[in-house]
Amino acid sequence: MRDVRIALLDMNNNQANQGFKNIKEISEAFQQQSEENISIKVFDVRFKNEIPNIEDFDIFISSGGPGNPHREGHDWEQKFADFLDSVYRHNQQNEAKKFLFLICHSFQLASIHWKLGNICKRNSYSFGVMPVHKTEDGEQEFLFKNLPDPFYAVDSRAYQFIEPDHDRFEELGMKIAAIEKFRPHVNLERAVMAIRFSEEIFGTQFHPEANPEGMIENLKDEKNKNAMIENFGMEKYLETIDRMDDEDKIVLTQAQILPRFLRLAKKNILKEIEVMA
Repeated sequence: MRDVRIALLDMNNNQANQGFKNIKEISEAFQQQSEENISIKVFDVRFKNEIPNIEDFDIFISSGGPGNPHREGHDWEQKFADFLDSVYRHNQQNEAKKFLFLICHSFQLASIHWKLGNICKRNSYSFGVMPVHKTEDGEQEFLFKNLPDPFYAVDSRAYQFIEPDHDRFEELGMKIAAIEKFRPHVNLERAVMAIRFSEEIFGTQFHPEANPEGMIENLKDEKNKNAMIENFGMEKYLETIDRMDDEDKIVLTQAQILPRFLRLAKKNILKEIEVMA
């Protein structure tokens, strides 16, 4: 039987990043726990202009990254847009599916590409451990199955997705699975935090790969620390640090979402390999 092949798309533009390290660790843990052969290959999309050929892989995880998600005229931007379309089209036309998970910057790129709503700069940089609320569709979402409502996730973003175009979602059969915390006293639209783009493509604005160690590491950066204090106040900042490794918060989110995505993808891919054999 052939390998199940995973491509990891590094969107960090040559900046050191805790999130990508976590994505690799989750993928490697999955590789070690699987009885089947799992191969993993990394593509440096923004810095080296590398993009996987979708025929060569079964599963893709595309990371977060810094900067503006709107087009700035780089070579990789059109390549990434073509990659999104080729995965989407492949799944419409073939029995053997390709599975794609999009995180933060990649989630924004895809939302812009498929014209799903307004992806704009936030008033201030957001960083911290946030409650994420499931929508009605999110209640049925397989990847959220063992998570409470709300569940907790690491947020790290200068941009946000607001004002979703519900007609466009319906036209493409896409569903909003999660939104940010409801704050009735603040006159701001709630941002979209997760989308089921298709049966095989899922994306989150938050970081499902984050773990407490990585979070503590990120807080050594003054920008992150200040953003967190600015957003929540010093008391909440200290409480968050204190609750960082609570079993029911980001530890649970990390243990559930990406591992469930990988297991489900593998199960479907193996089924298809057997049929073709």
